[in-house]
Amino acid sequence: MTLDGSKRSRKTRKNARFSEEDGAKRASSKDVRKPKKARPLDETALRDLALSYAARFATTGAKLEGYLARKLRERGVAEDEEGRVQTPDVAGLVARLIDLGYVDDEAYARSKTRDLTARGYGARRVEQALWAAGVDENTREETAPNEAETRRAAILLAKKRRFGPFSTAFDEDEPAELAHKRRDKQIAAMLRAGHKFDHIAFILDAREEADIEDWLFEAEEEAREEEGPNSW
Repeated sequence: MTLDGSKRSRKTRKNARFSEEDGAKRASSKDVRKPKKARPLDETALRDLALSYAARFATTGAKLEGYLARKLRERGVAEDEEGRVQTPDVAGLVARLIDLGYVDDEAYARSKTRDLTARGYGARRVEQALWAAGVDENTREETAPNEAETRRAAILLAKKRRFGPFSTAFDEDEPAELAHKRRDKQIAAMLRAGHKFDHIAFILDAREEADIEDWLFEAEEEAREEEGPNSW
């Protein structure tokens, strides 16, 4: 092959490669579709959004109101037939859904409390979660876990993390300094989970699991006495 023929061959291959790349780019640009812009919201559309959200998620009045306000900011408010803009009454809509039973702050609070304590979180973390969800103070107090429930949650966390007598790596020859550091870390972990310091201290200082079981049984008995004879 001559020198001129070699150059023409390389040029042909180069042009073919560029042609393929350009074709791929054009095909790719066709595949990318711009998302459709959501329509602005009128009162009916906002009500439908609220009902859909309440049906799909456990929520509170405050959370639902925040969700609807965000949707209005994102999508805007629709104009009526005369071109006027009337911002929907978000607070009024949420109030109506609460009256109709679609949204129930107390039911949400009780469910959230059961869920968190069953995962080993203490009363303080429950309080924080309900406050963040917009649950009012009276409802937070009424649905707060009782003494037996908070003890049970603390025990659950200690079992999960193998703290105190639940540890499987107890070493009688462990230096005192290391033992203190380990205890401090365990205290910090249980405090972050929202537990009372006296509950933490009792669990970590217990010599046997049986002592903790008796401690929990004592609180459960007191709870049953407070609830009355029909609590069974």
